[in-house]
Amino acid sequence: MHPIRLISRLDIKGPNVIKGIHLEGLRVVGKPGDLARAYYKDGIDEILYMDTVASLYGRSSIFGVIEETARDVFVPITIGGGIRTVDDFKQALRCGADKVAVNTAAVKRPEFIRETAAAFGSQCVVLSIEAKRHAPGQWEALCDNGRETTGKDVLAWVQEAVSLGAGEIILTSVDMEGTKKGFDMDLITRVRELVEVPVIACGGAGKAEHISAAFLNGNVDAVACASMFHYKLATVSELKSSLHDSGVPVRLS
Repeated sequence: MHPIRLISRLDIKGPNVIKGIHLEGLRVVGKPGDLARAYYKDGIDEILYMDTVASLYGRSSIFGVIEETARDVFVPITIGGGIRTVDDFKQALRCGADKVAVNTAAVKRPEFIRETAAAFGSQCVVLSIEAKRHAPGQWEALCDNGRETTGKDVLAWVQEAVSLGAGEIILTSVDMEGTKKGFDMDLITRVRELVEVPVIACGGAGKAEHISAAFLNGNVDAVACASMFHYKLATVSELKSSLHDSGVPVRLS
């Protein structure tokens, strides 16, 4: 059984890290470099940067943040937001990212996934899904940080994206995001049944038990946490110790 990966999610707006509930009501919680370095020193396994306004404004300003972080942080870094061309993808990797998350560009032109997987390898291509529940067992994929509907069924979209070459899935529940009430386990288990690539659960983590459930019952490969770390509900080391004590395999520092 592979250790679960703990990922710190940092949503970026301009020079700040922000956090909200259901991707709304955003408030500033710190600076990207400061938080990334702190989480790295405390034993985080990976860092996920998401530019929350890049697709809205048609540009990404996050590349400088990645360059700064990569000088001091030596764990895998994923960048998402505003990546819409192969050149954008290449620039993200050159700045120090190990993987690139795509959402809006892939929704608008799914072939973008195939192109980037062919150019850089599927291991670099991460599909970011913002899932909004519409009915029992039914979720729609949103884009532009939850601002736009797509009409795409999440379960069908995740299968299509993997067939095109996506090598990992970041699965964010818009309904649970920021609530600290736990993950949408129905969503996780249904997606997990459909794909064999790694699945990262995101949206809802508030305590160690939520993460244990996602791993033991949902069979996820990783969890991305924001509120837990930003609001000091637990440090990375405290969370890992708690998970370890409950029988969940983690990478201990």
